[in-house]
Amino acid sequence: MSHLELRKLPSVDRLLQEPAAQAARGAYGHELTAQALREALDAARQAILAEGRPAPSPGALLEEMAQRLRAATEPTLQPVINATGVIVHTNLGRAPLSDEARAAMQAAGGGYSNLEYDLEAGQRGSRYVHAVDLLRRLTGAEDALVVNNNAAAVLLCLTALARGREVVISRGQLVEIGGGFRIPEVMAVSGARLVEVGTTNRTHLRDYQEAIRPETAALLRVHASNFRQIGFTAQVSLADLVALGREHGLPVIDDLGSGTLLDTRPFGLAYEPRVQDSVQAGATLVTFSGDKLLGGPQAGLIVGAADAIARLRKHPLTRALRVDKVTLAGLAATLGHYLRGQALEKIPVWRMIAARPEDLARRAEAWAARLQALGVAATTWAGESTVGGGSLPGETLPTRLLALPGLPAEALARRLRRGRPAVVGRIVEDALCLDPRTVLPDQDDALVAAVAAAVNGMNTDEQ
Repeated sequence: MSHLELRKLPSVDRLLQEPAAQAARGAYGHELTAQALREALDAARQAILAEGRPAPSPGALLEEMAQRLRAATEPTLQPVINATGVIVHTNLGRAPLSDEARAAMQAAGGGYSNLEYDLEAGQRGSRYVHAVDLLRRLTGAEDALVVNNNAAAVLLCLTALARGREVVISRGQLVEIGGGFRIPEVMAVSGARLVEVGTTNRTHLRDYQEAIRPETAALLRVHASNFRQIGFTAQVSLADLVALGREHGLPVIDDLGSGTLLDTRPFGLAYEPRVQDSVQAGATLVTFSGDKLLGGPQAGLIVGAADAIARLRKHPLTRALRVDKVTLAGLAATLGHYLRGQALEKIPVWRMIAARPEDLARRAEAWAARLQALGVAATTWAGESTVGGGSLPGETLPTRLLALPGLPAEALARRLRRGRPAVVGRIVEDALCLDPRTVLPDQDDALVAAVAAAVNGMNTDEQ
């Protein structure tokens, strides 16, 4: 029986003559279309032989071809509406960019630029000058360097200043962040030798003092940005560490992780060390991320003493870690917001942090009213948002959630994730909830339409 079914399958050449295949050839090209048809026929043969299925019709094969073509050519990186309430959501791309940053990146990527050309001198210049003056002004540092992320920034600092020598760090700061980035492993890759001092919960200045030897190249402080120690704890202040470093002629590297230029306390959050505070305290080098609390594109920013930055800039590893013109353009535009005092209005991350609970409640209630008018049993609940991105662990911001109780939460969440655009929320008390804090203002209509379509789709499936 299976051999009879196999004989019913048309050839690739026969299917290519069909109007649907002709249209696909115009859209996708002959080779890709033919390959999709071959794959569809191969799958049909396997189903006939292994499962005894009947041969699919030419129409079914052409539909399979169309699905395979869409899957092969559709970008895997797609826009997502972040309704989780996690502002700097690592899995969802971290910080959304300001309109000006996106425009600057498009302008830089759409044509030529003076990336490595000095327009005044009419000769080759350096890409490392872009954004440097802005970073100097904003942090008070003597010089600055931009690489591709903060892990790269830490790696470069350790490699350039301490390769083959010892770096002293508190045991309480041997952190691991998302993606398996561990400070001890980065130090090993850099060629620096790790010297742990103190204990997990308590480290004193004398612990650093006793560890300093002729082989010591630097003192390293790592901000524990993604966890919090409470109880019987002690850590050495950066100012004391800097004083000790100066006494022994040793540089102090301060890895802030996320890093911020604004004070987080006015927004009801705990204090997060500011970059300019570390510079003022005298750290030789300070590293932080561009795409977390800064609110810009992915980058690793290093600011500090001019002689130390000069050593980094000349190191061969710097070329491997450098950023492109698009990143530099977006970073400069983002830093410009801070310089002009516009961060709270222009940078989405800070606009979300600064959002007032009453404004969030109005948005959630408006969503609920629109959905109720469409027959969806929506309501609003009190809830909490978080900063995310390894920043301010345990800190929350009050919000108002759109809640969809009475519906199978996991199934609804899955439908929303599979939609276009995809919507990602969170489940609270067995109900799918959507937080307006992290939904961009121009996404309200799309979110309401997506929820209505997902709920209606579930109702149709049940009928």
